[in-house]
Amino acid sequence: MLPSTIGVYSGWAASLLPDTPAYSWRSPAYSDIDAWRAAARTQLQARLAQPDTGGVPQVRVDDQFEYDGLHVERLSWQLPYGPRTEAIFLKPAGARGPLPGVVALHDHGGQKYFGGIKISQVSDSPHPVVVDHQARSYAGIPWANALARRGYAVLAHDTFAFGSRRVRPEDTIEPVRNGAADGTLDDPESIAAYNRWAGQHEHIMAKTLFSAGTTWPGVFSAEDQRALDVLCSRPDVDADRVGCGGLSGGGLRTVMLAGLDARIKAAVCAGMMTTWRDYLLNKCHTHTWMCYVPLLPNELDYPEILGLRVPLPTLVQNNTEDPLFTLPEMQAADRILAEVYAKAGAAEHYRCSYYPGPHKFDEPMQAEAFDWFDRRLS
Repeated sequence: MLPSTIGVYSGWAASLLPDTPAYSWRSPAYSDIDAWRAAARTQLQARLAQPDTGGVPQVRVDDQFEYDGLHVERLSWQLPYGPRTEAIFLKPAGARGPLPGVVALHDHGGQKYFGGIKISQVSDSPHPVVVDHQARSYAGIPWANALARRGYAVLAHDTFAFGSRRVRPEDTIEPVRNGAADGTLDDPESIAAYNRWAGQHEHIMAKTLFSAGTTWPGVFSAEDQRALDVLCSRPDVDADRVGCGGLSGGGLRTVMLAGLDARIKAAVCAGMMTTWRDYLLNKCHTHTWMCYVPLLPNELDYPEILGLRVPLPTLVQNNTEDPLFTLPEMQAADRILAEVYAKAGAAEHYRCSYYPGPHKFDEPMQAEAFDWFDRRLS
């Protein structure tokens, strides 16, 4: 027996995973794609247990200006719980007529002090922590800006427990706080200290959400749908031509948002595709608590959540030396999605690409992703 995350119990635990989950479109039990999708999405929503996030948020424009050829708006809205959600909206300066839109989903990356700003830039003096993060994850490119310059309306918002939505240690009890404090913008070390605390706080957050009768994916997917409401409700956005995408935690959010919501006409999941088996045996220790939905593996394998959008266009991008996943299970997820799309007669609407190197969404990957959006949304 090979070593695994839970040692001698790994074979038994892996045997609990069904070969074909109960709501898998790959099952011969399903032939009516619309009936299957309705049933499978209903079951997914039941497992996610999304909280009430209200209707379309009332958006406030906190600032607007032009930067580097783009029209920029700093937006915010209030959900029924927590601090205001802050977001950055970008489009080409002087653009006329409804534009195709993209919800740009920021990553996790161990950087919870910041949210949407991790993938965007709105001044000539970006924060050094953000500059470093973009250099490591995005080849130094604020990709939300790069996409907007191609003619898109792009919304990059903070989701639950990140950026404006983060948990402040001062609001928690001892010993949870354990002497920690919120970071300050002019002190990168305090931000690093906050991020370390926030990482350790994740198991507290997950257990608390389970105790409240919801799940972490249920919360962020509901909040991402409200951000999609915001984008689709704008008069300068063509709500029939909207996509989403992101790296890592943003790829996880893409899996959930694109799987749940048919308004997403094109999806790009970068650096976040594998199977539940990979999480179970090999890689749960490399991942955030944001990934897990109790009991869902009995009903849908992880790639099949994204597959709920079939036949709508879906691009998956993997890195062959990504330490967050094993290559065999990335390839297994690819085969699952290919089978899902082939059974629906939509094989040409699915693509999986493999890039050399570690966990990233670099310039070649961005180029392919943007071309994918161009062909599907423009």
